[in-house]
Amino acid sequence: MRYLTLVFVTILSGVMGAGAGAQSLAELNEEMFQQMRDVRGVSNAEIQRIRRIFEGSSYIGQGNPAVTRHPMTPEEAAARLGGSVAQVQASYRNARFERICGGPYMVPLYDPATESPEDATTCVDMFEYPNIPMVYPVVWVRANEAHQLCAAEGGRMGDAHEWEGAAAGALLEPDYRFDIGNPQGMRAWHNQQWANTRNQYSIGQWRAGVCATGSRKTPGCNGGSFTGCGSNTYPAGSFPQCQSPLGVYDIDGNVAEHMNLPLNESQMASRGSTTLGVTEMKGSWFIWDTVRAHEHWARWRAPFWHGSRVMSPASHRNYHLGFRCFRDVN
Repeated sequence: MRYLTLVFVTILSGVMGAGAGAQSLAELNEEMFQQMRDVRGVSNAEIQRIRRIFEGSSYIGQGNPAVTRHPMTPEEAAARLGGSVAQVQASYRNARFERICGGPYMVPLYDPATESPEDATTCVDMFEYPNIPMVYPVVWVRANEAHQLCAAEGGRMGDAHEWEGAAAGALLEPDYRFDIGNPQGMRAWHNQQWANTRNQYSIGQWRAGVCATGSRKTPGCNGGSFTGCGSNTYPAGSFPQCQSPLGVYDIDGNVAEHMNLPLNESQMASRGSTTLGVTEMKGSWFIWDTVRAHEHWARWRAPFWHGSRVMSPASHRNYHLGFRCFRDVN
């Protein structure tokens, strides 16, 4: 991939992706489903399961097309990287990792100090769902819907320590103080243990402009309404330097991500649980170069914002919150 000099603008161009200004949310979703078939090889049966989950919500998609203004189109993003959309998508594929993970656009999670990629038993999507480079991430999805969408393709939601390993560059053993028993106490203990890494991000030290963080809120965005707040995201993979040491992209920027915080061992997704624990929102999102909306670093665990059980049908959703899937291998 040939990287062109990046020019960062401070005002949105007012562009909607894929002609969204004239399309409904349902039409845009259908376009995305076709991209999932064509680019990732998602089967028709899997798409049918995915479509039923989307049809159960009036919100899930790449943002409300009436108010969303993406900073660039997929074609513009690809041109900045020196190719067409298809060429950039092909450049992100990794044959070695596909053999390990069983499909495109996933990377193995492991500890480079003691393991090789082939030792991994878990893989994670390189990009936020739908996990396709040059495609906008899905937002307005509840945690229970994210779990269901991952399961529709044989994947799962990740545990907090897995996301943190993907961000920091080493998947370590789980470090949950289950004896504490409440989300806030568990988070506080964990953050204290990792306090000396407060300035470590997926890209190392924070540098403005490296990730999908130069967009803006919709003018007048009133705290999070579907009609007032656009999902002003970039196409996934638009910033190729925005990757963790393990090759996971857009952990910093674009959208925040749902994750599972288990409160006991029986709620760990990585141990096969489907009941899961409570919601954890990870990462930063598309305004970060100008608005550091909250604390954020690679191994940080957030306060119990909008907290619920992961599987609650009323779990939180908003215009800058998405997810990525994990998959067990070997």
